[in-house]
Amino acid sequence: MPILLLSDALISQIAAGEVIERPASVVKELVENALDAHAKRIEVELERGGCGLIRVRDDGVGIEPEEIALALARHATSKIASLDDLESVATLGFRGEALPSIASVSRLSLVSRSATAAHAWVLEARAGALAAPGPASHPRGTSVEVRDLFFNVPARRKFLRSDATEYQHIVRMLERLALSRFETAFTLVHNGKSVWSLPAAHTAPERLARVAKICGEDFAGHVIELKHDTESLRLSGWLALPTFSRSQSDLQFAFLNGRFVRDKLLAGAVRLAYQDVLFHGRFSAYLLYLELDPTAVDVNAHPQKLEVRFRDSRRIHDFVFRTLERVLADTRPSAESAGSAPLDWLTGSASFDRAAQPNQARFVLPEGRALRPGEDAYRGLVARAEFGVGEGQPDGDGQSAGGGQSAGGAAPLGYAIAQLHGVYILAQTADGIVLVDMHAAHERVMYERMKKLLAGQTAQQQLLIPEILHVTPAQAEAAETHAQEFAALGFGVSRLAPDQLALRAIPSLLAGRDPAGLVRDVLSDLLEQGHSRRVEESINHLLATMACHAAVRAQRNLSLPEMNALLREMEVTERADQCNHGRPTWVRLSVTDLDRLFLRGR
Repeated sequence: MPILLLSDALISQIAAGEVIERPASVVKELVENALDAHAKRIEVELERGGCGLIRVRDDGVGIEPEEIALALARHATSKIASLDDLESVATLGFRGEALPSIASVSRLSLVSRSATAAHAWVLEARAGALAAPGPASHPRGTSVEVRDLFFNVPARRKFLRSDATEYQHIVRMLERLALSRFETAFTLVHNGKSVWSLPAAHTAPERLARVAKICGEDFAGHVIELKHDTESLRLSGWLALPTFSRSQSDLQFAFLNGRFVRDKLLAGAVRLAYQDVLFHGRFSAYLLYLELDPTAVDVNAHPQKLEVRFRDSRRIHDFVFRTLERVLADTRPSAESAGSAPLDWLTGSASFDRAAQPNQARFVLPEGRALRPGEDAYRGLVARAEFGVGEGQPDGDGQSAGGGQSAGGAAPLGYAIAQLHGVYILAQTADGIVLVDMHAAHERVMYERMKKLLAGQTAQQQLLIPEILHVTPAQAEAAETHAQEFAALGFGVSRLAPDQLALRAIPSLLAGRDPAGLVRDVLSDLLEQGHSRRVEESINHLLATMACHAAVRAQRNLSLPEMNALLREMEVTERADQCNHGRPTWVRLSVTDLDRLFLRGR
């Protein structure tokens, strides 16, 4: 075929193929326009899952009469005017393609009135053909009506799913948008029936109520609220407690400057923060809001603007990871906490996923076993980390003589009165009782102690014969550039040739654990992300295994001083609400809970 200029209609339909995938895409574009217009209330009305009708009405600033004809013109926008604007985008939409793309594949009607206009103006389009603007009646704001989506593109229409499926996609989309703008009220109507109405949320309780409406009461009842600022970065939101884990990533929401994003860097930072407190194969739940200078991020990396590029990705990753790690580290027993284990049997709730509990076979591990290669270098860690009877023992009147929190008043976990079946510690508190899984709790205490004892230690084992690694030139260059980082981790790595490395020393703790493969993994991370935590993760995994094997076993009778020593250690140990595998370690039953259980007062 000869080279031809494409028609405007075909250009618009090609653009629509990039921007408009299904009815939910239309809703996204129209609602984002309403939010950019500073709408305080947005109403969405649908018919047949959006396939028949999509109507979005807002009370935003509206469109000036002289600009109404440009609203459906390609590459016409009020959101950017120069390259500088493009480098610091602060709005949700800015390409100027959404409305004309939608109009090219539907029957579209737009009515808008600005605050200064005497009346509204209407503009209609049929398959991209525009009619002249005309006067209309409408309050301040804008209404966009889209009918018969893809009526003129049968090939696209046949790929739409059922009305119910398309409707669910729209609901998920609206939920994300509602979570991004708490100050805006949202209403959804489907087939003439009101589905939900979300009032504007200005206070913390109102915001959490919206979160509960969208993400569920269980999620809202098991979250930690966080707020952390630096000079140029701000992170806020809600983290689900580690024991509120999911079988899928359906409750993971990340927002960047008010925009919902799916970003691997942010997801990876969250995953790392949770790695010490989650079941294997389970997913965390969270709502995170990251705010930074718009010039520090490129939001124009994806047609639908779901993916972004950070100018300093390592700094962003470390900020998110360190912030969440500190928040999760504080998941330890306190006087205000009800514990980390669920109370379903008291409340009748079925929210806790019992099928997710891992089969650790934790009470049949042998008392002794042969050390694996490299473990002998740190076998003293176990002895140094294990709690002793002399630490935190209660004195003659039952009060602890040590142990941090307990010295200033009543201890959050109370004081031990019995051991149940050689597995659980029963303690009495000022207002009820506490049950502790002694193996799970001691496992966490041991693990955290080992990590602290090992901090800063990089004992190195020299290899008698250096191991030659064949790598890509880019990986060899990365190894040379990051030689100091490798040395700090206990590796001796030098470059022999453009595509060869010599591994001369390894961390003693990782001897016999495929250090060459670990070096390659680290190099891959350095090339892709500019940083790596592979070595730290490998060491922590080994320490967690050692802590599990060293923790007290079931059927081992503990004395009251030993039980109280463990309780005091839990109160001052980071992440003590979960064992190393993410299982809960304790639960509190108040006198009120016990009265409810036995129907007292009824």
